[in-house]
Amino acid sequence: MTGIDEKNVLHILGEKIPPGVKRTLNFNLAKLYTTTSVEVPIIIQRSKKPGPCILITAGIHGDEINGVEIVRQVISKKINKPTRGTIVCIPVINVFGFLNMDRAFPDGRDLNRVFPGTRNGSLASRFAYQFTNKILPIADFCLDFHTGGGSRFNVAQIRVDPEKEELLQYAQIFGAPFIVYSKNITKSYRSTCEKMNIPILLFEGGKSQISDKDIARTGVHGVMRILDHFKMLSKEHNLQDTISPSKVVTIKTSTWLRAKYSGLLHLKITCGDFVEKNEVIATITDPYGSFRHKVKAPNDGYIINTNEASLVYQGDAIFHISTALAEDDE
Repeated sequence: MTGIDEKNVLHILGEKIPPGVKRTLNFNLAKLYTTTSVEVPIIIQRSKKPGPCILITAGIHGDEINGVEIVRQVISKKINKPTRGTIVCIPVINVFGFLNMDRAFPDGRDLNRVFPGTRNGSLASRFAYQFTNKILPIADFCLDFHTGGGSRFNVAQIRVDPEKEELLQYAQIFGAPFIVYSKNITKSYRSTCEKMNIPILLFEGGKSQISDKDIARTGVHGVMRILDHFKMLSKEHNLQDTISPSKVVTIKTSTWLRAKYSGLLHLKITCGDFVEKNEVIATITDPYGSFRHKVKAPNDGYIINTNEASLVYQGDAIFHISTALAEDDE
């Protein structure tokens, strides 16, 4: 470390990483029953020029493949090589869930509901505690990537707390087709970032266990725009090559439409479509050809989530539809 200004050295997981260095660290998560260690790879790229530290994460829910693919592409295309500052990528936070294609940790807990965690709690809580105390403090800005759960498909969107004007501006810069107003959930990763005064954008797109190239492209291009905003994007990556939506729609309020009957679900629209009140957006039938129920839109609005399951029970959420847009979108 001779000749290196200590104040510019990144301290993480007991390691000292000077400017201009690329390093992969293994964050020891826990051990399998066989005593084999389970480690979370952390890919760090530092520029020689000082600047912010951007933390890019995915796979908090182990079965959400789209987010993993987005961060993988950011790394493989060398988008994570900054012109200044530091970019830290963690493509798979919940390695246990990723191995099992499961949303939760082995203890059955949702990692995104136990932050900031506890030192001596459940496995998920212990991991959240270590992550919050050993990794998160280095970040000046966070990007976290998710998908719809189960069989539900989310249109590409950024979720932000409407009271955070700074985050709304960052969401516009990211450039996903939709911005959805969403309050922070207690004990989530996003709420912990807020308490630590670290700005964070939460991206949702696609559905679990499925890799969608269009969703991945939207996420990667959004990362590029954010890095360009912070003057961290390399000149070899041209923003003119990114695909921007013609209009970013901001959704202030929304509601879930639930199935009135059990049966076979047949979608008539595509996620992201604008529908009119009373428009038929799906049908529910029985297996015997004697019953057919038309599902109609309760109001004009954008469909931002669709249930792509072939079979539904009465009461299942089948659509998420906007009920009010930001003034600029109305």
